[in-house]
Amino acid sequence: MRIWWLPLLFALALAGAFAQKSMVLEATAYTSSVRETDSTPFVTATGMRTRLGVIAVSPDLLKVLPYGTKVRLVDLGSVYGRGRGQFDALFAGRLFVVADVMHPRMREKVDVWLPDRATALRFGRRLVRLEVVEYPRR
Repeated sequence: MRIWWLPLLFALALAGAFAQKSMVLEATAYTSSVRETDSTPFVTATGMRTRLGVIAVSPDLLKVLPYGTKVRLVDLGSVYGRGRGQFDALFAGRLFVVADVMHPRMREKVDVWLPDRATALRFGRRLVRLEVVEYPRR
């Protein structure tokens, strides 16, 4: 006897693994500097070249935000409660893609790639609302 519902159950379980669509996380910024990355500062963990719109996630988030996930970011201000919306112009209408991973010591954080160190320092430590737009095809 064929169990017709088993593939459906498997599909639902798989979809449940990626069910979280929005989360508030701490965000920092990084640049393509050897002192901030590794010996290949312009290449992400997926082999993609760094560019505006690339983010790195902490290793624990790779389970819910696998490489290739497309997200939107909303600036909620610094972790100290100031500057809400200061980076809205950078985030507005832009899709970010998970293409890199942070150091294993990091937990529940994202790192936004920025082209220059001055902007990255001004970005500081911020809170962002990350909204999943599209998961990668499996």
